[in-house]
Amino acid sequence: MSRVAVVYWTMSGNTEAMANAVAEGAGTEAIEVSDFSASQVADYDAFAFGCPAMGSEELDPDFEAVWNDCVPVFGDKPVALFGSYDWGGGEWMNIWSDAAREAGVNVADTLTQHLEVDDEGLVACKALGEKLAR
Repeated sequence: MSRVAVVYWTMSGNTEAMANAVAEGAGTEAIEVSDFSASQVADYDAFAFGCPAMGSEELDPDFEAVWNDCVPVFGDKPVALFGSYDWGGGEWMNIWSDAAREAGVNVADTLTQHLEVDDEGLVACKALGEKLAR
């Protein structure tokens, strides 16, 4: 079983709910982005990074700073991206995942949820965590 870091930032609590479900599936605890740094990447085998769509389909600046520090040290470890969105239709995930792939990140999966995570979304989040833990 792989050691998985589930790192997230949330504003309304929706992405936090997703992170907790992903972490449950992976058999770990979710980590707020302020408590994670690139120096910890070597301690894990796989990652799930979660951030909601902000402003004009972008990542939160504080989250993005940690993400950008981690990108060069992921190597070929699998990284899943997840988060919630409201009005934008989820385009931020396409922008984020495309940029991550272009930077050499091994994007294993993406998962989005419109507004509050529903029961079906929680099941998908848990399954994502299970997938990363294998």
